[in-house]
Amino acid sequence: MRRRSSLGIGLVLIMVGAWLLVDRWMPGLLPHFTWPWTIIGAGAFLLLLGLLTGEPGLAVPACIVGGIGGLLYWQDATGNWDSWSYVWALIPGFVGVGIALSGLLSGEFRKGIREGGGLILISMILFAVFGSFFGALGLVGNYWPVLLILLGLLMLIRALFPSRQTN
Repeated sequence: MRRRSSLGIGLVLIMVGAWLLVDRWMPGLLPHFTWPWTIIGAGAFLLLLGLLTGEPGLAVPACIVGGIGGLLYWQDATGNWDSWSYVWALIPGFVGVGIALSGLLSGEFRKGIREGGGLILISMILFAVFGSFFGALGLVGNYWPVLLILLGLLMLIRALFPSRQTN
């Protein structure tokens, strides 16, 4: 496992170094990315590192970092920096996506979907609630408290009728 990790890290470092060297010696040859791409790239690096080293758990931080990079890219492109008042609610969803991806990579897809899916659902509800509360999501409008009621009902049902699976 140690040899595989060293190989994976070595390959990633060679690719990043080659990219930076070409960018420095031949500016304009490679596409120039805005600063949020650095954060997206860090997330991609973590995912690639996890794939090369056989560590599917790295998918979780990779999705968190890459997701935040994607949010920053959108905010940089639109200038809508005030959206942090509600887009932070997407971060638990990034964790859920990472858990689902980790489950897929480790061969425990159903477990990953079950555990990650709950976080994605909670994240979507929080995003809708806070987005509506701060006036960004006109779709939900005055009905956003219904989402809280539905989340409460979901939690009650899960508590009263637990899953029979022990995984």
